[in-house]
Amino acid sequence: MLHRIFITGGAGFIGSHLAERFLKEGREVTVLDNLSTGRLSNVKALQALAPERFRFVEGCATEPNVVAPLVAESDAVVHLAAAVGVRLVVEQPIHTMRTNIGATETVLDAASAAGVPLLYASTSEVYGKSAMLPFTENADLVLGPTSIARWGYAASKATGEWMALAYGAERDLEVTIVRLFNTVGPRQLGRYGMVLPNFVKAALRGEPLRVFGDGQQTRCFAHVKDVTQVLGGLLDEPAARGSVFNVGNDVEVSILALAERVCAVAGSDSEIQLVPYAEAYGHGFEDMRRRVPSLAALEAALGYRPRTGLDEIIADLICVLA
Repeated sequence: MLHRIFITGGAGFIGSHLAERFLKEGREVTVLDNLSTGRLSNVKALQALAPERFRFVEGCATEPNVVAPLVAESDAVVHLAAAVGVRLVVEQPIHTMRTNIGATETVLDAASAAGVPLLYASTSEVYGKSAMLPFTENADLVLGPTSIARWGYAASKATGEWMALAYGAERDLEVTIVRLFNTVGPRQLGRYGMVLPNFVKAALRGEPLRVFGDGQQTRCFAHVKDVTQVLGGLLDEPAARGSVFNVGNDVEVSILALAERVCAVAGSDSEIQLVPYAEAYGHGFEDMRRRVPSLAALEAALGYRPRTGLDEIIADLICVLA
């Protein structure tokens, strides 16, 4: 088991849960985060958990003079720092691409120079508008036009994958790539367009649940505790290096049905409203009708199947947000 772990974006939702898991396993963890979307409260909780084995550095993963020394003193790197959420991607496309591509290049350079393995967190967005379901890791990627900001985000993360694999081929960097599907759980914020925490908050307040489009678009939701188990397992598995893995759940639910499930679990009589995409994100926004991963590669590598069902995920969020 790798002992000294460096996590970029470690004060964020997934990063803080992963850092917590590593600390509970007895590892040392260093977190780098500029707190643009990460939270200081997450950092304080980690410091309280294991003050002698946790270190927080406030800074940006695009800065080589900050990243390189932190990587050099680590046994492995998890690169999670990225632009987060559909709303941020649509409203700040320059920031999105600079952050995603620039930070990835900086971290890859440092990991390559130090000779330490790296886990790169990509996204299901790279599959774009592909209709070949379930998505498999070697399938073609089908992106939309450059005039749509959302596809810039997908392209920036796909570029990160190509860069990571190129560093593996040319510089012998041991790299593992994970494509994260919808990950949910405690500490996730709704302000960047995260659908489930927004639904739960609205249901608890008796406010309308706003479902964009016709609500028939489908997604698969995985609990963050399941996802972090996978990330830790893949980081420690030498046979996984050089490969790409879908990480998430493969149980599909429509967004309209999700809103109905939230109301049922929360015991809420909130109204469910259908809202046009143009009203939510402006004209020209494109969405994907279905996003379903194949988990066959992950199951073969780790023997993994998701453990947490949707109702349990919703109930967990209700307990935190109530």
